[in-house]
Amino acid sequence: MTIPILSFRNVLFASIGLRIVLILYSEWHDARSLVKYTDVDYRVFTDAARFVLQPSQDNRAQGPLSQWLGYDIPIGDPYTRHTYRYTPLLALLVTPNIFLHPSFGKYIFAACDIINGLLIYNLLIHHILPTTSNSPTKTSKKKNSTKSTSTTVFMKAKATLYTAVHLLNPMVFSISTRGSSESVLSLFVLLTLHALMNERWTTAAVLLGLSTHWKIYPVIYGVSCICLISSLSPYARRSGKMGWLKALVNPRTIKFAVVSALTFGVLGGFCYAVWGYPFLYETYLYHLHRLDHRHNFSPYFYLTYLTYPSLDPSSDPFPTNSQPSFQNIITTILSSRLTSFLPQLILSLGTGFLSPRPKSQAKPHTHQLAKSHVPFIWFIQTSTFVLFNKVCTSQYFLWYLLLLPLLIPNLHMSRLKVVACIAMWAGVQGLWLSEAYKLEFLGQDVFLSLWFRGLIYVLGNAWVLIAIMESYKA
Repeated sequence: MTIPILSFRNVLFASIGLRIVLILYSEWHDARSLVKYTDVDYRVFTDAARFVLQPSQDNRAQGPLSQWLGYDIPIGDPYTRHTYRYTPLLALLVTPNIFLHPSFGKYIFAACDIINGLLIYNLLIHHILPTTSNSPTKTSKKKNSTKSTSTTVFMKAKATLYTAVHLLNPMVFSISTRGSSESVLSLFVLLTLHALMNERWTTAAVLLGLSTHWKIYPVIYGVSCICLISSLSPYARRSGKMGWLKALVNPRTIKFAVVSALTFGVLGGFCYAVWGYPFLYETYLYHLHRLDHRHNFSPYFYLTYLTYPSLDPSSDPFPTNSQPSFQNIITTILSSRLTSFLPQLILSLGTGFLSPRPKSQAKPHTHQLAKSHVPFIWFIQTSTFVLFNKVCTSQYFLWYLLLLPLLIPNLHMSRLKVVACIAMWAGVQGLWLSEAYKLEFLGQDVFLSLWFRGLIYVLGNAWVLIAIMESYKA
């Protein structure tokens, strides 16, 4: 692991070069092929940016700010572009696509990938590897300077290897160079984690609010953040429910929650003032009742397909002038778009309380150890959120794969189990995709068999998640 080819600089340069080549290739490929390399979402972002820059009579920001000012502000509405369901800040970010270069956004997303790699490397070097159970740094002070130097080199080589899991991951670099914006959200999440590890609580709160504004799911990390901050309270060392509750509710945790909520509110309030209800609906409310009976790993898709809105009035579970029966009520509850959130939120929020509390302040490294376990907790929270989400696509996998390099130092698995986990994770996806191909490209009625494969996907991913939890040794 100390040979020059595995130096972090070489991995970084290779990652940068790979992404530049792929972006250049995407331009060449898209100009010559009907099947585009560029993701359709990137064209949606670009169209939304064009609408923002080119306001017209039918394309105006619909927020109340214009009424307050007494004149129309010269900015368009990104939601004029159908299917744009993101924060307007994303459309503003890629506006250079219109006046500078069509691939500007791809370079931004690829650059976020690289910065994410730098953050992962930094977290490994300064926070994760020094606290691992098998880290040689614990005894380095007792050895001479030569051995200390070799220990540092060894640790940097390990950090490089783990960071390469992210930077050279085909799923990561292919998705960002195709024009998906997931790397921007990943950057905000890692910046939040970095601030948390360095105990910059206010900065972490602001970044968590920004992450939640960008996409709502990072709100689940608030639970583990509060638990970590509460570990500094003197009540954290007391046993019993009252000690736990007093540690959980203290000035530091209250300030963190208020700052985070205020950041989310200010960003949302600004966007609402400029773009109005379309922002509120398309960015947040739409996802509460989103229906997607295709392109969806989730086992909920089949129920969505069966209860998809119909033009036939007889499909109404509560027909006019009829008393709803118990069976109809139960069916309506089970088919409700909000019911699917219950197991997802219970698991993703509940696992946030896994954060350990120090039992004694006499141990100086106790809090440092608690911080080093935050990536593991976030990984479990994110995995359960994605696994039980009512809509699940391949891009969502990046949400938890981002944190995987920070877990590896504390994972103690045999080679056979590692191979089994990778095979299971990839195999259940391949099993599902092979059937989804028949539905999407061949038009075959395979909804029921695809649902069965979706259930296998859930079981397989749950098995992998349990294996990771069992192998995590703190």
